[in-house]
Amino acid sequence: MTNVVLLGSTGSIGTQTLDILRTLPEYRLVGLAGGLQHGLIAQQVAEFAPTHVVQGDAANGKRPSADQLVELATLPEADIIVIATNGHDAIHATIAALQAGKVVALANKEAIVCAGDLIMPLAELGKNLRPIDSEHSAVWQSLQSGHTTDLNRIILTASGGPFRTWNREQLADVTPAQALKHPNWEMGAKITVDSATLMNKGLEVIEAAWLFDTPVTQIDVVIHPEQYIHSMVEFADHSTIAQLSPPSMLLPIQYALTWPHHVASSFQPMDFTATFSMNFEPPRYEDFACLELARSAATQGGTYPTVLSAADEIAVDAFRHEHIGFLDIPVVIQATMDTHISQPVTDLDVVIAADIWARQTAAEIVTRYQRP
Repeated sequence: MTNVVLLGSTGSIGTQTLDILRTLPEYRLVGLAGGLQHGLIAQQVAEFAPTHVVQGDAANGKRPSADQLVELATLPEADIIVIATNGHDAIHATIAALQAGKVVALANKEAIVCAGDLIMPLAELGKNLRPIDSEHSAVWQSLQSGHTTDLNRIILTASGGPFRTWNREQLADVTPAQALKHPNWEMGAKITVDSATLMNKGLEVIEAAWLFDTPVTQIDVVIHPEQYIHSMVEFADHSTIAQLSPPSMLLPIQYALTWPHHVASSFQPMDFTATFSMNFEPPRYEDFACLELARSAATQGGTYPTVLSAADEIAVDAFRHEHIGFLDIPVVIQATMDTHISQPVTDLDVVIAADIWARQTAAEIVTRYQRP
């Protein structure tokens, strides 16, 4: 029996992880952390009967603390810790779980983006760290067909979001409601807006650099609207290996739990007898500036990725509340990064300090662009 702890049970990844656990009789949920949806958490507890449960304080709007997440992530009986929470509190849990000898199935972007310097020395891909992001799972699966020493480049695919064909004038008038409609995926509000700005793909570039120990210069992004190919790897002989499946997070979640096996599932397969098309095009970096901002942060290193991530959260929140426009999101992030003096990431205190500074600075910058 494999014992699983799930941090972030009520979000999109969390609920889909539970969907997978329903189909895996050899896996048992022993710990669960949820947010403020107490009704849903109660249903999950009634069905899966975990022995350890943590939930937020709905009356005060407080989510589980970092200490509570760490306690769950280091349960002696736990084998796999699924990190499906948003935000920086998950960094503590990720590091603690790895130090405690647990396998971490990671869906939280902030952990690797902001604390890759601290996490990756503790991690070995597959053995104790397994990516849940569909793109990184695809790269991980594709790399197993060759040797990493022969890798030429990683190619991350992106749908392009709902505004892929919009011109700059149209982008200036994008509303939050429009940005929250992704053409292929059902996700949380923040990540859906990030997908529309291509910041999500930029963060994935930073993650891929850490996970696969690959320079950012060897990681490309290509727009693939149909999203059948989730990512590709090109080897030195220019052979390219791709992972294909209909858009769904269920497959990468299951693979993170069951690696190195591809266990039987009821997932929708690709139908290669049906007529379908796959299209590819380069990103429009000028109109979707967040992608290049992420590359810049990754290249500069230190606390720049933390500042990028924190400033993005502030800018996206301001956009969702109609305080700034869609095209103002990268402007706020750029202005925040321009005033930052980077520090080496030697411990979590450095990350936390950079995060606090970036949020305060970005919030001040938002007021300059705030709409009447």
